[in-house]
Parts: sequence; structure tokens; C-alpha cells
Amino acid sequence: MQKTALVPYAHLPGAHHNRHILTSTVDVFGTAHWLLAERAPQPGADVPPFDALVVSVHPDGSVELTELNAVRVRWPQLDRLPDGGFVVAAARTLRDGDANQVQIFDPLGRETSTFSVGDAIEHLLVDEAGHIWVGHFDENPIGIRRWSATGELAWTSYCARIPGLFDCYALNVSGTVAWACPYTDFPLVEIRPDRTDKPVRVWSNRVRGAEAVAVHGERVAFYGGHGKEMDRLAHGELTEESVEPTEVGLLTLPDGSAPRRRRVVGRGSRIYVQAEPFTAWGVFDLSG
Repeated sequence: MQKTALVPYAHLPGAHHNRHILTSTVDVFGTAHWLLAERAPQPGADVPPFDALVVSVHPDGSVELTELNAVRVRWPQLDRLPDGGFVVAAARTLRDGDANQVQIFDPLGRETSTFSVGDAIEHLLVDEAGHIWVGHFDENPIGIRRWSATGELAWTSYCARIPGLFDCYALNVSGTVAWACPYTDFPLVEIRPDRTDKPVRVWSNRVRGAEAVAVHGERVAFYGGHGKEMDRLAHGELTEESVEPTEVGLLTLPDGSAPRRRRVVGRGSRIYVQAEPFTAWGVFDLSG
């Protein structure tokens, strides 16, 4: 089976390796971010507010540091807003409607607002217009929703006729468009909420269990799967109604080894992968 190696993309500077990595992501403009704390969160129901550091590595290699004041999330999701601020959200909430689940920080690291988007966040990705896309997993099967940075619900997959949407396995946000591949039917879904004609398009798909998707023109790639297909990279072509498979291979780390424990982020034609110990991102680009 053909192997495709990730290309090294961004590294956390060594000066910050002594801090605990809470989470990491790559934003819609291609900048990698690490959310760091002095120590790992302690067991217990509540998290005392703590200061955190965001280390941002831009595509040109330059590094930017932002101190966030009074973070209150144990297991966070992170992304950057177009104005230079950040959104930090708790993937799990202890109570419904937790008004502090999502924290919005300005470019100076000061909290400006908080709101709730619902428990069981699988993916949180900000688009170029500053909308916050949230995909949920099946412990709270409310699908995919788009929020404003002030906590206003701007779009929901409810009544969007997406078949079998119980768990948002894969979500890709690029520009202001989202692509998804949800459980149970695993269709490929294109979401353009601002388009009056066909804001949602659905293609049937035979690739099951992918955790990331990349799209470039009429070409698509699915990464991941269940069991032995964990490192699968499946390619396909879009027809009018379906994704037609073309080839299947494996996606590896730059040295040829399997990533195993990893984070993944889908952005347009790119799939970013970060393997344990989570200090480096690699990239697969379908357009390359």
C-alpha cells in the first residue's frame, strides 16, 4: 500500500517545552497555535482561573506570544479570531447552559465575553469572517452549528437534511465554507450558510470513519478510520451525487512512522496532523 509522508509544518519553540500543552491547532490563515499552562490541570470538578500562554508560529516562521488571563477550562478547544483575539472552549461541560463554557479573549489576552454552545464539542474551528463552527460528538447529538464571536447562533444543521448526523467525525473550515463527514452514514457535506441557493450539498460516500477530510476542486481525501484503518488516506473524485473512490494508501509522519495518538485539523485542501508529544505539526496538501 502506497505511503504518503506528512511534510513538516510548524514546531513549538524549544524554550516553551517545559510548559504543559493544553491543546494546539492551526487556524484558517495557516498559523499554528499552542495553548500552554505552567502545569497539567488537577483532578476535581472546578478549575480555578489560571493564566495561560498562547505560542503562535506563523507560516513565515515568526513567533508571537499572547498571555490569556483567567482561563477556566480544563480540557480546552482553541482557535484564533481574525482580529487577533482567541476563543477557548470547554469540550465538556458539567451542567447544561454553562455560561462560561466559551471564553472570548481580545488581542491583549483579556476576556471580553462568555457564552455556551453545548456539551460534547468534537471540533471548534473559526472561519475567515470570525464565525465559530462547532461540531458535536454523539453524547450531545445536536450536529453542526455556526456561532458569532458574541455568542449568537448563526446557523444550525437542524432541519438541514444531512443524513445520519449523530456525530461530527470530521469537520473542515476554510474561507467561510465548511465540509463535514458525519456518523452514521458518513456522507461528504458542503455547508455554505450565506448562499441562498443550495446552502447544503450532500454526496454519498463509501469511506467510513474518517476523522479529517480535505477538498480541492473535484478531488477529496479522507484521513483515518476504525481499527486497522486508523492511518488510512483514501482519495476520491466528486460526481454529481457521490464520492467515487480512486485510491487508498497510508499517511505517515515525515520519518515514515505511524502517528498513533494525534490531533488533526482540516483546512481546505490541507490536513494538519500533530502526533504525541504534540510539539510539531505536519501537513498533507491535496493540491500539491
